[in-house]
Amino acid sequence: MYTSIKFSSIAVLMIMMLRESSGQQKPRHIVFIVADDLGWNDVGFHNPDIISPNIDKLARQGVILNSSYVQPVCTPSRHSFMSGVYPFKAGLQHGTISPGQPVCSPLSMQFFPEKLQKLGYSTHMIGKWHLGFCNLECTPTRRGFDSFLGFYSGMEDYYNKTRNNGIDFNDGIKAIPADNRYSTYIYAERAKQIIINHNETKPLFLYLPFQSVHAPIEVPKRFEDMYQHIVNDNRRKFSGMVSAMDEAIGNVTQALTDNGLIEDTLFIFTSDNSGWPIRGGNNYPLRGGKITIFEGGTRAASFVSGSGIEKNGSTYEGLIHAVDWHPTILSAAGSYVDNIDDSIDGLDQWNAISTGAKSARNEFVYNLDDSIDPTTGHAAIRVGDFKLISGYPGPYQGWYKPEQELKGASAGFNSTWSGDGLYNLKDDPTEHHDLSKEHPDVVINLKAKLDEYRKAYVKPNDPKNDDKADPKYHGGHWMPGWC
Repeated sequence: MYTSIKFSSIAVLMIMMLRESSGQQKPRHIVFIVADDLGWNDVGFHNPDIISPNIDKLARQGVILNSSYVQPVCTPSRHSFMSGVYPFKAGLQHGTISPGQPVCSPLSMQFFPEKLQKLGYSTHMIGKWHLGFCNLECTPTRRGFDSFLGFYSGMEDYYNKTRNNGIDFNDGIKAIPADNRYSTYIYAERAKQIIINHNETKPLFLYLPFQSVHAPIEVPKRFEDMYQHIVNDNRRKFSGMVSAMDEAIGNVTQALTDNGLIEDTLFIFTSDNSGWPIRGGNNYPLRGGKITIFEGGTRAASFVSGSGIEKNGSTYEGLIHAVDWHPTILSAAGSYVDNIDDSIDGLDQWNAISTGAKSARNEFVYNLDDSIDPTTGHAAIRVGDFKLISGYPGPYQGWYKPEQELKGASAGFNSTWSGDGLYNLKDDPTEHHDLSKEHPDVVINLKAKLDEYRKAYVKPNDPKNDDKADPKYHGGHWMPGWC
């Protein structure tokens, strides 16, 4: 159903000729950074209380994206980035993939790093995968990456690399002993080595989906000590985790500078979903948090910076969705051929964000999950300025300030929602005013739009955990090869 364009040698030659005719003599390097569970209010360029000078410098030298959206939890966003296809068309709209589930992002959907390889890029991944690993074909080096250092599942200890009863730490397809250094240090060092050893005759694509700042809340003391004024223990340590990630990003940019690559490098930065209020993350003044389809769960802290960006030091208000990064990155890489690929939902936003032109997108689906579940939103859609939430939006429905103390899995949990919610996000970006009773015609129209999308709906692929995944059968490691 989802066929991808295959690059022949003739197609690659045409791309190179087009690059030359357009004046782009050298294909740009691309660094795609994903911060895990980072809230809207968890970066210095949104909140001066956060110490993130390297992130802020890149953001302010580039284009801050004010309306860049992701899914409410990890796996669906990462699937969207890689495939360019909405999760509800892949059966991945319902929560995340746990390490024991025999499922992965559909192998029929080609990931964009595979296409970058065919364009001549060296492609490397460092950090968190979370797109399934039960079968070897599901793993990063079989889906477009020349190298991979990191972990397959959704979370683990930052030091001993364990998840439940097993170690999840891999170099390529090889399980390796846990390196007990803080993972952010390890990933920055690996990135530095890749940059130092990079073959200068090829463009570089570096995918850096940091473990930071997802739970567990763990950080070296020197970063926590930067926030001694914060009384809330979770918030103080979480803020330190942001600063640790920021230092790592600074180390990566310094390595690119030292090795003469920085002038030709494009940086893309985004969270995979927003902050989790019970784990130190914060999205104020936006409503809600991770797991909800309010803006506080789905509007990402994001920017683009570096090579090819014409309107430096600006803020872009146009709509961008996670599925757009697939064709947009390919376009930034010079892949003119791929722009005719209509098998994906993503739209090429490269011209829009690099020049400040009008967004290619006027609508998107936040999520479409018809399952009855108290922790996932049923459905939401945005068209123009209007957003409709149809069904339960998720558990975190308030406006949480950074100093609020939320402890325990049920803290902030709200299950009282009923009916529909309609919001004009241009006038009310913090979703305080439900307009569904005032504009029933808009509700009807947006529900009809959702019904159109439902025609492509795939039932959630959410199987039970398989005992064959247990690390006791794999030398104490979470490993592929059991499904």
